[in-house]
Amino acid sequence: MAPDSIKGSLREKGVRLTRQRELLLGLIDKSGEHLDAERLFQLAKAQDPKLNRVTVYRTLKLLKQGGLVDELDLMHYGGDQHYYETRMKQEHAHVICLRCGKVEEFFGEPLQRLRRQIESHFGFHILLARTEVGGYCSHCQSLRAREMEQAAREPDAQHALAEPDGHRSRAKRPA
Repeated sequence: MAPDSIKGSLREKGVRLTRQRELLLGLIDKSGEHLDAERLFQLAKAQDPKLNRVTVYRTLKLLKQGGLVDELDLMHYGGDQHYYETRMKQEHAHVICLRCGKVEEFFGEPLQRLRRQIESHFGFHILLARTEVGGYCSHCQSLRAREMEQAAREPDAQHALAEPDGHRSRAKRPA
């Protein structure tokens, strides 16, 4: 989104786009990553050593309320961690690897078609759609396959010591 339209959007809500707010919004928009508040703070602090965490959290809240950023949980990969991206992007789905945490964005007609199907089927007018898909990326699928092969080659003796919950028990010595 152009700086003038950002300023206009915030001005409509009675909010000034300060240098620090502009810095944070720029980092979110141009980083190419989904940043959490701590990572955003670290990146911003490198550019403005006077910036503090409170300013980052207040600014994120303000930008969310202003409709300029979205707060995402990304399948809770990072636990309760939240990530931020500008809302100015075209509607898209987030594809998250549940093993390594890699996040890809999927754009395209299939999402628009799904949106139209939902609106038509339910007689519903969609204002906002967030789509998240969790699974395993091709790299993690390969790693998992190798792990399974390796586990299959382990001697049966090791498996005999495993308890039903998958943990190995200690061999008991006779008393």
